[in-house]
Amino acid sequence: MPPAPGPRAIPTVLLVGVTAIWGWTFVVVKDAIGHYPIFSFLGVRFALAALVLWLIVAALRLRIRRPGIGLSIGLVLAMSYLFQTMGLRGTSVANTGLITGLFVVFTPILDRLIFRVATGPVTWLAAAAAFAGTALLTGGAPAGLHQGDLLVLLGSVGFAFHITLLSRFASAGPLVLAAWQMTAAGVFLTVGGVATGAVVIPVPRSVWPALVITGVFASAIAFWVQTYAQQRLPASRTALILTTEPAFTVFFAFLLVGERFRLIQVVGATLILGALFFSELRERRPVGAAAPVEVPI
Repeated sequence: MPPAPGPRAIPTVLLVGVTAIWGWTFVVVKDAIGHYPIFSFLGVRFALAALVLWLIVAALRLRIRRPGIGLSIGLVLAMSYLFQTMGLRGTSVANTGLITGLFVVFTPILDRLIFRVATGPVTWLAAAAAFAGTALLTGGAPAGLHQGDLLVLLGSVGFAFHITLLSRFASAGPLVLAAWQMTAAGVFLTVGGVATGAVVIPVPRSVWPALVITGVFASAIAFWVQTYAQQRLPASRTALILTTEPAFTVFFAFLLVGERFRLIQVVGATLILGALFFSELRERRPVGAAAPVEVPI
């Protein structure tokens, strides 16, 4: 009889589901940002996510606490998206994917430097394999360095910092903490869009489906799940799981818009998934009885 799932199995599966959603939304957003400024799109997306989460908080009558932590983490998230998007304008897509994937390397480094969290050799090995897979998935980034590479690099460090902070403070309550994050990101990016002269209102009718999909599913639900999962997973492992996102991105690009796989991308995706499964098998511990299922609020 196979061993019962370890305590990390459920959050691992949930996080993989989140990366699948994020991978899918790259295809969804591609057309939307051609009709609506990126700054404004991100601001409205996160504002909508905040509204959805606060409605759930009110319906469940949860205690609203520790806003400072959630708002601070949300600002880190907003800056990460902003740097990544600005950098994308000045570099190639391949370089952007490769440099963003460096968060899997930056996360255990930041976790160790900031919070003195020990990092075992298995984690480093899995992180190196996932990074190599990301490089192959983006075709090795053959175009060389571009002007926006530094901004994308800052975004990658920001995503690693976001993961590290969530692993430290997720115990504050996943739903409320996610709501504060979305609030900070929505306000910051919307105000930033207005300050830079980006058109926020009216929102083109053709953009609303993408906003609803990304705001509700890829932001509100996804970051709620991520915050819940990081109550139970270390930062370095979360970063490793999130590297499955580019694999899903390539898959949905092929499935929905007909982009073809190349052999090097297949090898990269396989290497990323292999690193995840290797880490999962090494870290799984047998348990005498199944742990009770907790409601992620």
